[in-house]
Amino acid sequence: MEPVLLYIVGVLVVVIGLAVSIGLHELGHLWPAKAFGVRVGQWMIGFGPTLLSFRKGETEYGVKAIPLGGYISMSGMFPPLKPGGESRDASTGFLDTLVSDARTVSAESIQEGEEHRAFWRLATWKRIVIMLGGPSMNLLLAIVLYAIVLCTFGIAVPSTTVSTVSECVISATEERSECAADDPEAPGAAAGMLPGDTIIGIAGEPVEGWADVQAAIRDRAAVPTPFEVERDGETLTLEVTPLATERYVFDDRGRQVESGGEPVTETIGFVGVGPQYVVEQQPASAVLPAVGDNVLRVGELILNLPQRLVAVAEAAFGPGERDPDGPISVVGVGRMAGEIASLDQVPILERVSAMVQLLASLNVALFVFNLIPLMPLDGGHVLGAIVDAVRRGWAKLRGTVATPLDTAKWVPVTLVVTGVLGVMSALLIYADIVKPVSLFN
Repeated sequence: MEPVLLYIVGVLVVVIGLAVSIGLHELGHLWPAKAFGVRVGQWMIGFGPTLLSFRKGETEYGVKAIPLGGYISMSGMFPPLKPGGESRDASTGFLDTLVSDARTVSAESIQEGEEHRAFWRLATWKRIVIMLGGPSMNLLLAIVLYAIVLCTFGIAVPSTTVSTVSECVISATEERSECAADDPEAPGAAAGMLPGDTIIGIAGEPVEGWADVQAAIRDRAAVPTPFEVERDGETLTLEVTPLATERYVFDDRGRQVESGGEPVTETIGFVGVGPQYVVEQQPASAVLPAVGDNVLRVGELILNLPQRLVAVAEAAFGPGERDPDGPISVVGVGRMAGEIASLDQVPILERVSAMVQLLASLNVALFVFNLIPLMPLDGGHVLGAIVDAVRRGWAKLRGTVATPLDTAKWVPVTLVVTGVLGVMSALLIYADIVKPVSLFN
């Protein structure tokens, strides 16, 4: 198949996958809302003009023109201004008008005789369940997709078979990659190790994985060590003396450790051999840790989002390069999917696996992002329910009755957050067009 056509297929896979993810997110809200008796007027994927829709019962289901999200419309999202049921107050300014209009729209969404079906009347835990239903659906989908990748396709892991043998030793503090005449010979090459050798033991201890090889080498700097290797069906013993060399220190997340603004180094053993990678299916127990690690990475990105966006802007409008681990838009995700799909030299199963993992990471991002405690995100509605419960509990302790929390007053925050998200999306889309992040840079 032509690379251009494959690229288009990859983009379409992400578009459809994103639409399905959004649709399931909204179903995660819809199902508990209906179970708790809330009237749901619409279930929509996207925003803007409606492209197609149908009605089933009291709910309209449809797809809109701008596929950058979705929503369900529940009746009675905001409580009335007064216990008597009035929803409009005396507006004195732009923000007051916004709040008043939000109350009015909320009141008008309640059908006559169905006041008991308003969202704001639900118990706190029911409101929280409804709002967390969407992100939970994305988390569940991410777990399923990760399970497919890890347990069905498998992932590339280092084996104990040698793939590369370095000819010389180059300090990690140097930027060159080619050997110079005065560079010392790498210990592996000096001992006669060859690509294709399988390391089966070090210093009399058997090795089961490449991590065992790395640990043994690190701890034996300048110590002559027998390596048992299997070559062409024969077992050989090679005398290897790992060279004491300086290397940068990295943490468990692969980030370079610094102290006082300078990179930290350590002295470890070095042999100069690299492993062959083989694809292995992982046990089910590996799924949740993989998802958890992805959640932590997305959470860290969000916590540092202002600095990351500044870096994106500097790269987009300047000569710098994009951080491959920085934020990207749906346009960037689509480009990555196109790159993956168009790799003719990569086996089809590996490309499918990469696409599935991309969709899994996308769902993790939707899960974490929607938990941000700001309206209109799901986390903002959860925060409103919790604050309301705390107010009611405090009032009960004091022997009084608290009125429902007037979350309509948070509408200006919704406006600000929506504006910020719009600017952020525009910046990322522009950056992904003029200076995209490539998987193969």
